[in-house]
Amino acid sequence: MKILIIGPSWVGDMVMSQSLYITLKQLHSKAIIDVMAPVWCKPILERMPEVNQAIEMPLGHGDIDLFERRRLGKQLKANNYTHAYICPNSAKSALIPWFADIPKRIGWKGEMRYGLLNDLRPNKKAFQYMVERYVALAHPKSEMINSNSLGGLNNLPRPKLSIDTNTQQATLAKFALSMEKPVLGLCPGAEFGPAKQWPVEHYAAVANEMINQGHQVWLFGSAKDKETTETIKSLVDLDNQAKVFNLAGNTSLIEAVDLLAACKTVVSNDSGLMHVAAAVGCHVVGVYGSTSPKYTPPLAEKVDIVSTDIKCRPCFKRECPLGHLKCLKDLPPQKVISRLL
Repeated sequence: MKILIIGPSWVGDMVMSQSLYITLKQLHSKAIIDVMAPVWCKPILERMPEVNQAIEMPLGHGDIDLFERRRLGKQLKANNYTHAYICPNSAKSALIPWFADIPKRIGWKGEMRYGLLNDLRPNKKAFQYMVERYVALAHPKSEMINSNSLGGLNNLPRPKLSIDTNTQQATLAKFALSMEKPVLGLCPGAEFGPAKQWPVEHYAAVANEMINQGHQVWLFGSAKDKETTETIKSLVDLDNQAKVFNLAGNTSLIEAVDLLAACKTVVSNDSGLMHVAAAVGCHVVGVYGSTSPKYTPPLAEKVDIVSTDIKCRPCFKRECPLGHLKCLKDLPPQKVISRLL
């Protein structure tokens, strides 16, 4: 088998999709797996030993551009792929494998994909977790009835990103970081929107208490999160601020992967970095607001999930439709601190 996978566009989804690649390798040990994905996901793919090649998707999210997709498909035809697995649900994501004339094109029923896919799976909602939906694609359609067909979440292979010790040490040195004290990582951002972001004062309270308990704190995020992480550091007691290291916006994604792997524990909103932390072996404390761990839980060996039982959650909205964000504001720092201690 020579396989082309059209990968997800989000970092967290890309991490979870590794379970599909692992499963394919378990079923077909000699399979060659190439993954097409946005440029920002390529470093993640390079840390997956199952992936032969990461192919850059030059088109942006939401960009149809039929002519460019046809050009890419014709270009990839020379690779003689036998199978294509399409992770996104959109019609446009199925166009490149179709233009490439890949004989077997597998994916879930989505926007008008009849004809584009010739192994169309109609029962996606019979699988509760996103990772189950990825793994189910690796198995014959006739065998995949529902979640029970896979034996439950605990029976699925978990994502595991490889870490090169020398590269990790170089990254620690680059940012003048020491491992003398145990490290608590905090990931307070969420690309999805504010309905997934635990308040900065709560993160600061956790940071302050854990520093008092002998830890140091590393703050992770993109450049968009820098204001948030700076605020968290400013809210920590003045005597403790020297033990808070704000890395948001300063690291590349792959540097963040290596540094998260150095953390003993990570507290995170439901975000891409939460899934990265799970895939590098951290104890993950996942903070859930508008979303649910019954769909996208962190797939770590040691996980604690914290949330409120407010009736309006999970709403899966980017912004609180009621304007109060109680699902996050009413989740006290002590609930997280108790999991850490």
